[in-house]
Amino acid sequence: MTSSEIPTCSAKGCRDAAVWVLAWNNPKLHAPERRKTWLACEEHREHLSQFLGVRGFLKDVVKLEEWVQPEGSER
Repeated sequence: MTSSEIPTCSAKGCRDAAVWVLAWNNPKLHAPERRKTWLACEEHREHLSQFLGVRGFLKDVVKLEEWVQPEGSER
């Protein structure tokens, strides 16, 4: 795997390797089963989780190596 293939954190300006998958859904825009994803490094996991959580969007936080992308999900 080259450095361009290593998943990186979704936080603005961060290029660190992703460790976490934050699965989310905007209920005003998406069907209930649909999951979009953000990736997070250790440093930004809490911040990104809080951002999604206060909006009621956050559905799950899973270690990247354990993540199985559901049908219809996207990053």
